Amino acid sequence: MTDWPGAVLELQDVGMSFGPQPVLAGISFAVPKGQTLVIVGESGCGKTVLLKLLIGLMRPTAGRVVFDGRVLSELSDRELTQQRLRFGFLFQGAALFDSLSVYDNVAFGLREQRRLKEAEIEHEVRSRLAEVGLPSGIEHKKPAELSGGMKKRVGLARALALNPEVMLYDEPTTGLDPIMSDVINELILQTRRKHPVTSIVVTHDMKTVAKVADRVVMLYPLARLRPGENQVVFDGPPAALAEAADERVRQFAAGVAGARLQE
Repeated sequence: MTDWPGAVLELQDVGMSFGPQPVLAGISFAVPKGQTLVIVGESGCGKTVLLKLLIGLMRPTAGRVVFDGRVLSELSDRELTQQRLRFGFLFQGAALFDSLSVYDNVAFGLREQRRLKEAEIEHEVRSRLAEVGLPSGIEHKKPAELSGGMKKRVGLARALALNPEVMLYDEPTTGLDPIMSDVINELILQTRRKHPVTSIVVTHDMKTVAKVADRVVMLYPLARLRPGENQVVFDGPPAALAEAADERVRQFAAGVAGARLQE
C-alpha cells in the first residue's frame, strides 16, 4: 500500500462488501488539504458507501481509510467519535430532526460538545444561518415548514457550526430546481473561500462538477467492469472529462446513453 505525504484523507486499496455482494474494490487515492474532490458515477457504483467509509460510519472489508495519519478502523469508539467531530456532513435529504426547530437543529452539535455557553451558541447559530443566506425569523420554524432548498441550507449551517476541517456532501443538489441547485453550488464555493476546509462531494449533477470541482474521481460499478479493470475509471481535472480516453467517462460527462441502449 502507498502512503501519500501531506494527504488529509487516504484510501489504500479499499474494498467493501455486503455479505457476498462487493460494492467497492481496490480503491486507492488521496485527498490533499484544501482540495475539492467530486466523486461521480452511475447509481450503484458505491459513491455514498465511500463517503460513509471516509467518516468511519462503516469499516472497509479490505484495505485502510486513513485520516490525518490515523487508520480509522484501528481507533477505539471514543477516538473515532472525536475524529468525526472534525467532519461536517451534508446528507442527501439534509437529515434534520423533524421534532426540533431550525435553531435547535443547528445548535444540536454545539450543545453536544458542551464547550460553549448558550449565549455563544445563539451567536453561532444566527451567524451560520445568515452565512447560508437564510432570513431572520426562520430559526423558529420546523423542517416540515421549509422547502427542499431551505432544508439543505439548514443542514449546511448545522455542519458549519462545528467548524469542520473536512466537509462531505452527499448529492447536495438532488431534488432541487436549477436555481436552487446553483445556490447550493455557490454555497459550497463560499464555504471553501471562507473556511480552510477540504471538501468531498458526491453527485450526479455535471453542473456541480463544472462549478465546484478541483478534481474528479469517477467510479464504475464492479459488475460492469472488464476483467482486471480498476474501479476508478477517471481521476483528473473536470475540464478533462469531455476528452477522456475512456468512452464511458465521456458518455457520462455528456449524459449520453450510447451503447447502454443495447443492454
